[in-house]
Amino acid sequence: MPRTTLGSGLAAIAVVALASSGLTRRLEAPAVTVQILAINDFHGNLEPPDGANGLINGTPAGGAEYLATHLARAVAEQPNSIVVAAGDVIGASPLFSSLFHDEPTIAAMNAMHLAVTSVGNHEFDKGLPELLRLARGGCHPVDGCQAGATFPGARFQYLSANVVRTGTDAPPFSATAVRTVGGVKIGFIGETLQDTPRIVSPAGTRGLTFLDEATRANAQAQALARQGVHAIVLLIHEGGSQSADDAAADPNGCADFTGAIVPIAQRLTSEIRVVISGHTHRFYNCEIAGHVVTSAASYGRMITRVSLRIDRATDRVVHASAVNEVVTRDVAKDPEQTRLLERYAPLAKAAGDRSVGTIRADIVRSANAAGESPLGDVIADAELAATRAPEAGGAVVAFMNGGGIRADLLARGAGQAAAQSEVTYRDLFAVQPFGNVLTVITLTGEQIKQVLEQQFDNPRPGQRLMLQVSNGFTYEYRNTAPAAQHVDAASIVIQGRRLEPSDRVRVVASDFVIDSRLYPALTAGTERKVAVTDIDALVAYVKARSPLAPGPQDRIRRLD
Repeated sequence: MPRTTLGSGLAAIAVVALASSGLTRRLEAPAVTVQILAINDFHGNLEPPDGANGLINGTPAGGAEYLATHLARAVAEQPNSIVVAAGDVIGASPLFSSLFHDEPTIAAMNAMHLAVTSVGNHEFDKGLPELLRLARGGCHPVDGCQAGATFPGARFQYLSANVVRTGTDAPPFSATAVRTVGGVKIGFIGETLQDTPRIVSPAGTRGLTFLDEATRANAQAQALARQGVHAIVLLIHEGGSQSADDAAADPNGCADFTGAIVPIAQRLTSEIRVVISGHTHRFYNCEIAGHVVTSAASYGRMITRVSLRIDRATDRVVHASAVNEVVTRDVAKDPEQTRLLERYAPLAKAAGDRSVGTIRADIVRSANAAGESPLGDVIADAELAATRAPEAGGAVVAFMNGGGIRADLLARGAGQAAAQSEVTYRDLFAVQPFGNVLTVITLTGEQIKQVLEQQFDNPRPGQRLMLQVSNGFTYEYRNTAPAAQHVDAASIVIQGRRLEPSDRVRVVASDFVIDSRLYPALTAGTERKVAVTDIDALVAYVKARSPLAPGPQDRIRRLD
């Protein structure tokens, strides 16, 4: 008969008892509630944005001082909280931030305790080296330390799961991040839209490859699961929109929802329970294929509160819900954000408040049914004026992408007629904040026809990539015509003369428009001549034409 010593028997009993006790504790362990506070598309809007950009359904919203207060109050209500973002924290920023290479925005996000963010397309506006500098710290290579001290960099983490260095599988930033909140682990995956190279200057994405969003996210979710992390959130800079205009839509609605985020969400693994999205600047709160999918508009005007109920025993999400809240301006200003703004304000004021000229009335970017806007007409005319002279390129027509118009040009005393309303450099910079370089190229008449047809080739269903055109260029089109047959070739007229396929025409557009491949026919242009930046062209035009009137919206005619 085998012998069992008393000591070994007691030890075995003890082991069983301890294991049973541990199992019981895990089985009885209550679930924990964790709050994720999310923003997207902040775009350096430290000061409260103006006009329609500063409203949510008619309520004034946004501004770093108010956003920080709303976030702090939300954390006070639920200490198990983490602050995250879904890209475009910087880029296409107002003068207050962009004048200092978006360093003030990084500092503001540090003070708001932002933990992780995905990269967005605008994070790449100035190229990867500059983004790495902002993340890691250090003075700007040209302008140095403008605020008088070495820039410390971001205390939050950038994630870029579907962005890799070309020829490798290595992302420039971590693909994922794991954070412990309330005693449970949450895995974050960060991505931007695969189409980023199409909408960012080629110099900004040089050396990088952008991969399929869903495929890459699913692979990273599997990797997190192998680490024992099962509460997984995707931060993705891609989105959609409700059917109604934001002015009439429910901030927590999902009415007739469409957009690129839909097929992505439908392909995601069930391990990814929450998708915090962005890019479209719209607000929504959806359930798509079992995933909670949210967006908090843009410019810091809203926050999304995501509530996760996580089982401590399995580290899995047992319930997820979200609500979008307006960042109202009826709360106390956050003092740390106020000190930050005051630090940079004197440096920005002189440049921003410089008077450039006057306007007669509001000049807005809203387009008519044909896709032409009063402000688009003005900007196209400004680009043509800056490059018409032979020594500047000899342009005879300008093409300007409507998506690059970032704000309206409003008369002082919004909505009121103003025969001599002052326009400042700050106003114009808000309209065109990218600093793109105007470039003159030669195209044939046939190539110009191809460019116009490519306005209807947007892979996003129902959206046109309408170019704004300069004075003296007119044409007609049918929106419902077959591909490559939208534009009536006989209707294309330049300076009163019908465009012939064999004509050679000097065309000006920004380097972004020419090189982004949104309109591939532009890349065939020859005899390049680099001119001034788009903002410099607009400043010169307003100075020369003050008081400036809105564009006539009579250059593009839609026939259906």
